[in-house]
Amino acid sequence: MASYNRVMLMGNLTHNPEIRYTPSGTAVADLRMAMNESYKNKAGETVESTCYVDVVVWGRQAETSSEYLHKGSPVFVEGRLQLDQWENQQGEKRSKLRVRADRVQSMGSPGQKGTEFSSTPGQPTSEQVAAEPPPDMADDDDVPF
Repeated sequence: MASYNRVMLMGNLTHNPEIRYTPSGTAVADLRMAMNESYKNKAGETVESTCYVDVVVWGRQAETSSEYLHKGSPVFVEGRLQLDQWENQQGEKRSKLRVRADRVQSMGSPGQKGTEFSSTPGQPTSEQVAAEPPPDMADDDDVPF
């Protein structure tokens, strides 16, 4: 059976990016985004809801995201869903669904040009900062948690 795993999100960061490094020195940044939606219910009242999503960014784009993004920054993220599973200190199995970013683009403030932090191959332009591709997750010794 064929499968397809792509996510595209546009929203604002709810916290400053949290960066850390694996034992081998690879940068990993955690972002938390909020996307707002408003709609009218059956009674005609406007209802607002917010969806919060955790995003993980690897390599050079993690460092760049940490350097240039901050709480409230409008961003566009393209990536894929990833299920992380682990056992906590009490022996309970835990899991978390989050987005593993392939591309993070700052949308900038109104009237300001955004900056793209991408793992797309090619020559970087003034709008694009080239990033190394994410490391292979097969090596469990290099997972930062």
